[in-house]
Amino acid sequence: MEKLSKQEEEAMQAVWQCGKGFIKDFLDLMEEPKPPYTTLASTVKNLERKGFVAGEKMGNSFRYAPVILEEDYKKKFMNGFVSDYFENSYKNLVTFFANEKKISANELKEIIKLIENPKS
Repeated sequence: MEKLSKQEEEAMQAVWQCGKGFIKDFLDLMEEPKPPYTTLASTVKNLERKGFVAGEKMGNSFRYAPVILEEDYKKKFMNGFVSDYFENSYKNLVTFFANEKKISANELKEIIKLIENPKS
């Protein structure tokens, strides 16, 4: 699975949020500034070519659905990110955010609770 461009990731976020839908449905879910319809349509076609979405012809248009689960993409991306930037250490990742004051002590306590008491 390849890393998506920012534009492709934004389109996939809309696809994942919508589930099955048409380009207009995805466009409605996107934040401003929204891409032009034709740009989004081209991006979704590229996502189809890459195997992230599947298109189904319905009348004169296509309805698209995600093929790759959002959770699977996040796992793959985060593993690569941690490996590339934090020496494959999630501790280094959390330390970075703590040092940058992007995560609070309360949030860290919540994370510790999740680690100590995982939901089965």
